[in-house]
Amino acid sequence: MSSKPTGDSHPQRLVIGISGASGAMLGIRLLEVLQSSGIETHLVISPAGAQTIASETEWTVRQVEALADVTHSHRDIGATIASGSFKTRGMVIAPCSVKTLSSIAYGITDDLIARAADVNLKEGRPVVALFREAPLHVGHLRALTQFAEMGGIVFPPVPAFYARPTSLDDVVTQIVGRVLERIGVENSFVKRWQGIRAEVGRRGT
Repeated sequence: MSSKPTGDSHPQRLVIGISGASGAMLGIRLLEVLQSSGIETHLVISPAGAQTIASETEWTVRQVEALADVTHSHRDIGATIASGSFKTRGMVIAPCSVKTLSSIAYGITDDLIARAADVNLKEGRPVVALFREAPLHVGHLRALTQFAEMGGIVFPPVPAFYARPTSLDDVVTQIVGRVLERIGVENSFVKRWQGIRAEVGRRGT
């Protein structure tokens, strides 16, 4: 992975939130691949996110926190990342729960994940939400629309079946690579679609 230096106006820092939706491995894998990127990672894990890490993975919360350069308590709304004056590349919430997405969309910034997202949005920085819910009712759709109208990036973690994944790790890594590209971080984790003709030729049919 490589990340081009962009000067003080766009420092090499990225805020990562792990909230309580299913898919904790998305945030963990993101932290893993960013360790060699030169980007300083600031991590916030919600209480529900901590529970999900324990129930869905073999990781402990402390092991996940050790992947980040800086960790913050979800209660610490006075943290550096709670201010727009603390410059970052933006924020990724992976996974993003309905509660967290709704809090951001409607300005309920009573924890650090929502507060950090709010300040990044007001500063015009990308905030990517890997929204993990299905099916969607109209309340979800309204919150997602509100979030997008505020400048947020709704990024459902949809598998890229054209990449022919053979494991769950393949699916997660492809999604993480696409997310990083969306915020301008070059990487080698994305298997790219080459078109129908190239695919047919590869299969020899």
